[in-house]
Amino acid sequence: MSQSSIRTRLEEILARLEARKDSERAFVALYPQTARAEADAADARLREGRTIGPLDGRIVSIKDLFDVAGEPTLAGSIIRRSSPPATADAPIVRRLREAGAVIIGKTHMTEFAFTAVGLNPHYPVPGNATDESLVPGGSSSGAAVSAAEGTCDIAIGSDTGGSIRIPAALNGLVGFKPTASRIPLDGAFPLAPSLDSVGPLAASVADCALADAIMAGETPEPLVAKALAGLTFGVPRGRLFDDMDKEIAAAFDANLARLSEAGVALIDCSVDDLLEAFAQATRIGSIAGIEASRIHADWLDDEHAPVDVRVTTTLRRRRLVSDADLAALLETRKALAGAMDARLSPFDALVLPTSPIFAATIASVSSNEETYRQVEDLLLRNNQVANQFDLTAITLPMPGLRHPAGLMLFGRNGTDRALLEIAAAVEALMLK
Repeated sequence: MSQSSIRTRLEEILARLEARKDSERAFVALYPQTARAEADAADARLREGRTIGPLDGRIVSIKDLFDVAGEPTLAGSIIRRSSPPATADAPIVRRLREAGAVIIGKTHMTEFAFTAVGLNPHYPVPGNATDESLVPGGSSSGAAVSAAEGTCDIAIGSDTGGSIRIPAALNGLVGFKPTASRIPLDGAFPLAPSLDSVGPLAASVADCALADAIMAGETPEPLVAKALAGLTFGVPRGRLFDDMDKEIAAAFDANLARLSEAGVALIDCSVDDLLEAFAQATRIGSIAGIEASRIHADWLDDEHAPVDVRVTTTLRRRRLVSDADLAALLETRKALAGAMDARLSPFDALVLPTSPIFAATIASVSSNEETYRQVEDLLLRNNQVANQFDLTAITLPMPGLRHPAGLMLFGRNGTDRALLEIAAAVEALMLK
């Protein structure tokens, strides 16, 4: 790497963003001054022949729900513009900076991270990085676009029901949802504390593993791909495979065949009974909706609150659920998560399509609410299982398709590193 290459590359990105500033959609805030200082410091270390780790000098974007000292954390909402400024960086932001990351800016998100398609009524929609007429996915919309278009190396998002993996899959990226308890949520505006997790989106599994380790406060180690031969993957046939686009289904089956040829034992299994039990338990409302209704209680009585109607309608309904019923639901979830863990115990991972559909057009979901709901339901369906049952999960881009789509791996709670090692091997196989 040549001297000053980090600053030079940063300036190229900043110039690109400056040229489109009047129509910027991926970023909601840029930090050129601090980013230049961080890039210069990284370059100085390079000239001296030293480094503070493998993230040193990497350009990173962060979702608009993480605290940055001195400014209010908007979480995609104009209602928070008058909120007090954060007094300190969120721990994950601090850890990234301490590891040498160049924090370039905050990225667009859906309001309060509550929806999965990528629309936010307060901001223009950031078009998909591969085709601007398509939705980016949400809620980490700008995160995915920034990583996919190359205005950052690694983007940091959050995932409560698929908010990292959905936009990652739709934009052709790797997106990693860690076990929820591994990475601190302090300084991240919450959606549903029982389900929230923080994770990276990037072009490779290795970059996701690097950022994950830093944010978790672990020492990053080189990621060694696990040998595929001898692994056992469960394939959860059933409702998670319904309504599949034929091209995605064919690509998924072709990649299963390649995994089988590489020595992976593929065993059809079913989790439909557990999904149905979870669906029955949440007839009173989703955990995300109920918990969010408590977090946003301060403005829910204001009929004129300038908040996305898709958010307000759900939250006002869910606040009617009693605290006792919520507590009982969380106990049921704990039991079902234990049952899912037992179901996964014979397997090294479950493998399934990330989404059964490609990205919809922005026009189609903007103009028809029924289409919007159908698209959102399908985008969430497979992804939210990992959050509901407290698993770790990763999406990998399947090559050769007309639009990006993902192959997803689920791992048992706490098997994050093993899942990343498996994902690195699957990634290498699909790229051959």
